[in-house]
Amino acid sequence: MQKKSFCEFNRLRFTRFSRKSYALFACMGREVIIGTLSVATLTHTKAEGISVRTDAVGDSLQHNELRLDEVVVTGSRVPLTLSESAKIVSVITREDIHRAAAETINDLLKSVTGVDVRQRGGFGVQTDISIRGGNFDQITILINGVNISSPQTGHLSADFPVSMEDSERIEVLESPAARVYGTSAFNGVINIITRQSGNEAMAHLYGGSYGYAGGNGSVSIDAGRLGSNGAGRFRSMLSGGYTRADGGTPNSDFSSTRFFYNGGLSMDNFSISGQAGYSYKPYGANTFYGAASTDQWESTERWMFALNGTVKVGKVHIAPQLYWNRWYDHYQWHKGNPAGENFHKVDSKCVSANAWVSTSLGRTSLGVEVREESVLSTSLGNPLAENEWQATGGHDAQDGKFYKFKDSRTNVSAFLEHDILLDHWTFSLGLLANMNTGNDHRWRFYPGLDIAWRPDNRWRLYASWNMALRMPTFTDLYYSGKNIEGNHNIRPEKTSDLQLGASFSAKGVAVDAQAFYSHKTDMIDWVTYSTLSPSGEPESDGIFHSVNFRLDNVGAELNVRFLPQQLWGERFPLATVGLQYAYISENPAYTVNVISSKYAMEYLRHKLVLSASGRLWKNLELSLSWRWQDRVGENNPSYALLDGRLSWNANRWRLYVDGENLLDKRYHDYATIPQPGRWLRAGVAVSLWRK
Repeated sequence: MQKKSFCEFNRLRFTRFSRKSYALFACMGREVIIGTLSVATLTHTKAEGISVRTDAVGDSLQHNELRLDEVVVTGSRVPLTLSESAKIVSVITREDIHRAAAETINDLLKSVTGVDVRQRGGFGVQTDISIRGGNFDQITILINGVNISSPQTGHLSADFPVSMEDSERIEVLESPAARVYGTSAFNGVINIITRQSGNEAMAHLYGGSYGYAGGNGSVSIDAGRLGSNGAGRFRSMLSGGYTRADGGTPNSDFSSTRFFYNGGLSMDNFSISGQAGYSYKPYGANTFYGAASTDQWESTERWMFALNGTVKVGKVHIAPQLYWNRWYDHYQWHKGNPAGENFHKVDSKCVSANAWVSTSLGRTSLGVEVREESVLSTSLGNPLAENEWQATGGHDAQDGKFYKFKDSRTNVSAFLEHDILLDHWTFSLGLLANMNTGNDHRWRFYPGLDIAWRPDNRWRLYASWNMALRMPTFTDLYYSGKNIEGNHNIRPEKTSDLQLGASFSAKGVAVDAQAFYSHKTDMIDWVTYSTLSPSGEPESDGIFHSVNFRLDNVGAELNVRFLPQQLWGERFPLATVGLQYAYISENPAYTVNVISSKYAMEYLRHKLVLSASGRLWKNLELSLSWRWQDRVGENNPSYALLDGRLSWNANRWRLYVDGENLLDKRYHDYATIPQPGRWLRAGVAVSLWRK
């Protein structure tokens, strides 16, 4: 059927959808809102111009069944939908978020197959997030495509200024993505997409065990189509929240304050958007950084600002980005005691530009990024002359306390990528060229290749090979304490990863399977090791040193999702059934005789997640999730946890009761840090105003 045939007649009629670009909507040159198609139709539809915005379509459709394949996702330097992408990207949808027995984004990520979420304190007080056997320093975390990862330490990266209610979806890419997001995307990327549309004011109040209480509020405005031709759109969203708890274990109390803004204006060939965030979290740190002190304390404070733009000049799309992140970190080995106290101020400033063009040969992208990272500290960096000392800053600034150490580095990256999109194939070939002044000022090159084959609408087969680099954090380089010592000469990490995968989707079922192999060199770990005494006997100084080592990593993942309501209609009570399993085996090789390791020798070997959700009666829904984990390393016994949510979902409000660790298991994510037993919480979310 020719495109012009749709546009030449006053009466338009069609009989079926195909996976071709759908001419009816494309030729109209504007967004078309569809509110009467069934879930199954949308699931098997690919039509340019169709909106899958849940606020526009309406409540009659299940959000998680809207054409997810046609959402532009993380994975390449040019905009590609999930169906076009040459990588498998896991997506936590807004409906998944509402169903989960979780109050934080950290808790949501526990359900993603290859993601390891290790909590030092309950309620997500401090959370380390890693992917495929790596550690918390080896991933990039984004908010709306903006890098918010800390160059000081990955311990701070998961202090998000956004809440679950702010999130439209969360995308997880489980493989190196250096040629897309730079050197910190060593093992993968987590991209939090906030709500971008809707006219609504919302309030959310909650409370529970261990003195847990708090609330969130947000206001979003979407002006819709602007201008005489209706080509423009203005949107804005402001949110804020506060949470506190006494803690489920000794010295794990905390409070958290956060604010976030996101807004933008889009026209025919131009758009600009901005976001700003703030968070402040003081908390009891129990034995987080060493078993010798049970009354540690820490506070983290974050500021973030970003501007993004897109302009189309002829066939060329240009997307500049500017962002600034600042972290304040205040730590005490003994709460209230200046001995063992540290103050840090870390900045990450970046300017970048990405340009792409579509031709008959495919889509070609060129980009450049310049990022400056710096630290002022009472312990991290090179010593400053006394006349260069600076007073401590942030919420916890103290008179008479000075930053006496400093370091900075500039990271320059150039990107090249070419994507070839055919009817059944996607080829993506890219290259990262990188130079860092904190290394040796030499340019290094990291290529990558991704291939996807789609033999039909149900199957996709993937293969990829990528190389990546990660610079040491300032903590790796400099941090020293009672039983820990950094290494100024530590080398950057390098990896070469091979991945194979397959994806199958049909009405009522979706299956993803992946296998991967990584060869990693100059990996960074903190270890104690033995040396020979003068008498020839092995001995250890008991200090954790940052060292480089080699690592081979192999694993496999399976993700199965069954959707009965697609088969038997929405009256069927069971909505989703899921199974996720991940297996990893690692073979580290050190140049020293290692006695103990903080991170590399404590990877998650087995992870199994079983989940189900459905309707019990009218608007009453139940979601259950059972998670079993088996971790390598001493004092890391396997454990299984059962979480659940019972909720009543009405048109303008939602009432729920959550149970975490319902079977009251005693467990540890870190060997010396116990986690809370069973705890309950309840909440209500209300739409105060909706248009």
